[in-house]
Amino acid sequence: MAEKPPEDGFLRRDLAFSYRLYKPAKPGGECFFLLHGSGVDETALVALGRQIAPRAVLVAVRGRIAQEDGYRWFTRITPTRFEQNSIRSEADAFADFITEAAKRHGLDFSRTTFLGYSNGANLVSSVMLMHPHLIERAALLRPMPVLDDLPPADLSRARVLIIAGAADLTYAPFAPALVSLFSQHGAEVDARIVPSGHEFGDRDAAIVRQWRADQAAIVAQAD
Repeated sequence: MAEKPPEDGFLRRDLAFSYRLYKPAKPGGECFFLLHGSGVDETALVALGRQIAPRAVLVAVRGRIAQEDGYRWFTRITPTRFEQNSIRSEADAFADFITEAAKRHGLDFSRTTFLGYSNGANLVSSVMLMHPHLIERAALLRPMPVLDDLPPADLSRARVLIIAGAADLTYAPFAPALVSLFSQHGAEVDARIVPSGHEFGDRDAAIVRQWRADQAAIVAQAD
């Protein structure tokens, strides 16, 4: 009998953020929340998520700020300056959303990774700083710090992968500051640089896949 193909998730609007749920034919117990970059929609990271973890449940979420023909996660003032109230309100809403989504779909946060790209990565980092202990594993592609006022946060249980692009002249210079920020708050940070610009590709997928496997091995040894 042929395997059942992965579910092509339909757009769900039953929670605060619109999202699509993709379930593989043979789930391995892992889950990835996918947060896209600016100007696209929730489907932009699905292929990358499947490349990284083909047996994981994927929750592809759509940012709520409309931008041209796509969406983003909070309001932009300039390419590197962002509206602070927008960041905070959307981060709070997203924290509530992932809690509800996990309950509704039986997702195991202990086996969940948050994969964010660019603006989506910046939303993930903001949620981590504003809601410590909610997100404990995050892979952030082409991120930068966006919060002006940083709340106290104990991130000693968090594991963060940060991947910058060597030719990403706008955002890569900010990556070291984000690495330092997470480290100062107690997170375990793995910082990498790939030979690309702001775009992501196969090299990012390979790094995230290996990093996640290493994290799973650490958890297994601890148990």
